[in-house]
Amino acid sequence: MLEGGIFGKMCKVAIPIALMSTLQQLFNATDMAVAGRFASSNAMAAVGSNAPVINIVVMLFTGLSIGSNVLIAGLVGAGKKERVNAAMHTGFSVALISGLIMLTVGCLIAKPILGLLDTPASIMPLAVSYLKLYFLGMPFLMIYDFGNAVLRAVGDTKRPLFCLMFSGMVNVVLNLILVIGFQMSSDGTAIATTIANAVSAALIYRLLVKETGMLHFDWKKLALNRTYLKRIIAIGGPAGLQGMIFSVSNIVIQAAINHFGAACVAGNSAGLNFEYISYFFVNGFAQATVTFISQNYAAHQYQRCRRIARVAMFSAILFTTIVSSAFYLFRYPLVDDIFSTNPAVVHYAIIRITFIALLEPLTATYEIAGGSLRGIGHSMAPAVITLVGCCILRVVYIAVMLPHFTSFTQVALIYPVTWIITGTAVMLLYEAVTRKAYVTENLTVTPNSEMQLMPHH
Repeated sequence: MLEGGIFGKMCKVAIPIALMSTLQQLFNATDMAVAGRFASSNAMAAVGSNAPVINIVVMLFTGLSIGSNVLIAGLVGAGKKERVNAAMHTGFSVALISGLIMLTVGCLIAKPILGLLDTPASIMPLAVSYLKLYFLGMPFLMIYDFGNAVLRAVGDTKRPLFCLMFSGMVNVVLNLILVIGFQMSSDGTAIATTIANAVSAALIYRLLVKETGMLHFDWKKLALNRTYLKRIIAIGGPAGLQGMIFSVSNIVIQAAINHFGAACVAGNSAGLNFEYISYFFVNGFAQATVTFISQNYAAHQYQRCRRIARVAMFSAILFTTIVSSAFYLFRYPLVDDIFSTNPAVVHYAIIRITFIALLEPLTATYEIAGGSLRGIGHSMAPAVITLVGCCILRVVYIAVMLPHFTSFTQVALIYPVTWIITGTAVMLLYEAVTRKAYVTENLTVTPNSEMQLMPHH
């Protein structure tokens, strides 16, 4: 990551990350598709209505894995490889604690939060049961996410992808067996996903146990190193908070969507899958940007950091445009053949694909700029701007306009508008911060130089 061409190397890191996220989303898509095809529209709606609730808890803690990624990438870039193992075990300790917290909190908040969302009564029992079963797998999900972050910090994105591919196949097979064979409806899909998460966690754990160098995992070394814990929280905390607040705003929007009935809930959830997959290519390049810039910033290669940001922005927009355009062109057969033949469900899914998924490349403006800032230790400021632009504005819009909504399209349009506002603000912040942070050019760093994750102005 510290020398040579950028585009090819970044694609080798970013695209597997995007594919990993896509596979994880396909877990949920498979849940919905199997529920909708082989159980009922209510079962499909029960699965889909839980996505914002799951994300609000998951995003807070998975954001911490970004902190581990930046920390380890910075240690590698600064030549401090002997410190990587302790940092890795601190990250895994955080993962285990986070997973247990999510398991407990998720089971406690399931029914109350779904009630606050005005979840339709026809799907409430199914939705509550699905959510509780899903959260049983949270410790496994956190182990995989943190293990993935560790390997990604040294440029290894292929092996985590293979782990997820295998667990994805397990998920699909179990979905079909439990829903069709045992008639378990949405509960069967939740159990299948939980088991698949356990498989992916076991596989990535095995990879790290077999490592012989700085990435070797040993249960006896689990500890919370205070210095590394502070850095993980300082960088990953704002990223997780940003993701969590995103989910809060999505919950508010979900409540507005629920007003249009179960068909809208199901159709919106179906369209959301295509939107997420488009976004994952932006996110893949954003995460690659964090890792590449962390290493190069620690090595004081500031001009290269700027080139990385430019290449990442171009690449994210290019790949996301290709994917989102393909979904738009084939939107009718994709929705009708995969999720539901119900005309009302298809109608709402097409609206989501047209007004949100097709415009997903706009998210690159704030995700890549924000990832560039996190790579040099500035995590709070882009999180705050994104909070205001993509969350508070949406919540205010929904609160003011909800009584006047006559169509789902009015809800969907808030997304591209807030993306433009937020992207402009974060890119201006990036220019202002890097103008000060990238002050020394062509400075040589020896392996014994001190790593500097947080620039001092």
